Amino acid sequence: MIIIPDVLNPAEVAHVRSIIDAGDWIDGNATSGHQSALAKRNRQLDEGSAAAREAGNLILDALGRAEVFVAAALPLKVYPPLFNRYASGETFGSHVDSAIRIRAGSDFRIRSDLSATLFLSDDYDGGELTIEGQSGAQSLKLPSGHMLLYPSSSLHRVEPVTRGERVASFFWIQSMVRDDAARRILFDLDNATRAVAAAQGQDARAAIELTGVYHNLLRRWADA
Repeated sequence: MIIIPDVLNPAEVAHVRSIIDAGDWIDGNATSGHQSALAKRNRQLDEGSAAAREAGNLILDALGRAEVFVAAALPLKVYPPLFNRYASGETFGSHVDSAIRIRAGSDFRIRSDLSATLFLSDDYDGGELTIEGQSGAQSLKLPSGHMLLYPSSSLHRVEPVTRGERVASFFWIQSMVRDDAARRILFDLDNATRAVAAAQGQDARAAIELTGVYHNLLRRWADA
């Protein structure tokens, strides 16, 4: 999993909240598969509403400016952002996200390689996002405006909220590189290349060679 800070600044979070808080909220199982419906207790902004589209477009614009997101996800397609909220006692039990996400009423579909949760509230207790991996489970709750990116294949859950209200945007990404391990290698290599370039200069031989290795690996692994 990768934490991407400051996808939205405080003013942008407030703007998104002003849009979605006035929208029409429905049962969160409106977009659930069979497995998820058994475990999910929350509310969701109507996917087809004007509020969801307006707020979602603001987030898509922000993602385009977020260099860490682009480097980590190598996005080919992004599912239009959705929005959910959990009041006290609400939760989403352990589940794996559906492999293919199809937008209702359209021919838009993606393979879900990565899942993203963009936090839009701070004043609540509980509600941690717990993600299980080979090294065990990790539970995270990020400040509003920060985003967590993690493999859609992972078993994950939202712990029960015990006070306040947890509000977030969530969506899925089809990456140009579908393999999680290969994508992580590229992300680490990109970070190392940037560090070498910052220390030695963009025209340093090592920076140029590392950039070449990065693009040759991307050329080998990308589906684009």
